[in-house]
Amino acid sequence: MKHILLACSSGMSTSLLVSKMEEAASAKGLDVKIWAVAQDKAFTELGKANVLLIGPQMRFLKKKFEKAAAEEGIPVDVIDPVAYGRVDGEAVLDKALSLLS
Repeated sequence: MKHILLACSSGMSTSLLVSKMEEAASAKGLDVKIWAVAQDKAFTELGKANVLLIGPQMRFLKKKFEKAAAEEGIPVDVIDPVAYGRVDGEAVLDKALSLLS
């Protein structure tokens, strides 16, 4: 099972995206756990994740997250703003999975 963590400013704006990603994963027959947290909780949740995607509004924090995630060997990237705005769960899921390859 792959564990995908999403982080955004408050943890609220990604909740719909999580649902869409879960739908896409189910359609593909993938066994994944996807959850979203606010930026301040992301650091404590890192140890439970295989990959961290951060909301576009937090791209300025990417280096800080990368530094923390490097200790765990967890890839970090920013969610594509277009996919985020469209709540394109399949595109964001594909991005997360590509980071794990």
